Amino acid sequence: MQQRRLLVLGANSAIGQGLLSYAKQQGALVAGVSRTPAPESVMVDDWLVLELQQGEAAAVLNTVVADFCRQFQPTDIFICHGVLQQDRLKAEKTIRQLDEQAALHSWWVNYLLPALHLQALFGYLQQHPCRVLVLSAKVGSISDNSLGGWYSYRSAKAALNMLVKTLSIELSRLKASALVAAVHPGTTESLLSAPFLRNIPPSQLQTPAQTAARLWQVATELQPQQHGKLLHWDGSVLPF
Repeated sequence: MQQRRLLVLGANSAIGQGLLSYAKQQGALVAGVSRTPAPESVMVDDWLVLELQQGEAAAVLNTVVADFCRQFQPTDIFICHGVLQQDRLKAEKTIRQLDEQAALHSWWVNYLLPALHLQALFGYLQQHPCRVLVLSAKVGSISDNSLGGWYSYRSAKAALNMLVKTLSIELSRLKASALVAAVHPGTTESLLSAPFLRNIPPSQLQTPAQTAARLWQVATELQPQQHGKLLHWDGSVLPF
């Protein structure tokens, strides 16, 4: 049986670190890409430190990350970029709270950064039977939105889900065997969820290690009929 090789983009996130640690425990080779060095608590086989700036990211990703991917030859890729609240960026309760610069930052992290990473990986995905899971969110589902609010985050994640769907169509048209899906990881203890934890029942809150185990199982069992879908952490299909 081929040894699995996990590449995590956004690897210093809570879920990213959890995935690297869990996959390593399962006997996989693991590599990460992040703005910061690998933490001492995570054992990795390779690591790339990469600081990206808007306006320059595509050129860097299409050379540095594309080469890193070709050298590591991953069987599984997770893209773990996301931000809900940070500095000026808030989870808007009303459209009156929408801030132009904050919204642009949300779209950069939650949509455009994953999109540019997928663009950089496209050549690899055309040629290798790889599984790609892009962390999204259930609140990015348009048909499931009954509460409103969170304008920037919801909109960026909805766009991300469409990106994954569209990429899956292109890969299928090219007869590539790579599979790509968006996945809702569930509420996980992290910087992203920290401001909202007081409203989350303990039974619905997962540690990064628990979430990593679930997501690794989703990747393990990913099937062609899930290609381009938005998946729940248990592998079931969520509505767009």
